[in-house]
Amino acid sequence: MTLSEVMNTLDAKALVGNDRLNTIEIKTAFAADLLSDVLAFAKAGSLLLTGLTNSQVIRTASILDIAAIVFVRGKSPPNETLKLAEELDIPILSTKYILFETSGRLYSQGITGCIKKVGGE
Repeated sequence: MTLSEVMNTLDAKALVGNDRLNTIEIKTAFAADLLSDVLAFAKAGSLLLTGLTNSQVIRTASILDIAAIVFVRGKSPPNETLKLAEELDIPILSTKYILFETSGRLYSQGITGCIKKVGGE
């Protein structure tokens, strides 16, 4: 599904990357509020779902080549976070849904996780 379809599914708003909503294809996602988990398990090209809104989440996404980030629970990132996302060309969406609901809505639309379980499929 496109990032635009993700946005519609999550009743989200685009904070960064509005011009790329129809060009980014999302097939997998990873949800976490611990950056160590993101570094250990997220895969390139995935959508990152998180409540973390600091600049470190943007840097981590850049290192892993994450397709886009969705901030959950109606979180509003600081301006420095948005500025860094713009500089690194990482689209940012924000939804008021909690992390569990966000994950479920995407899963019901065919988005799968980066991994099924730790240590294997």
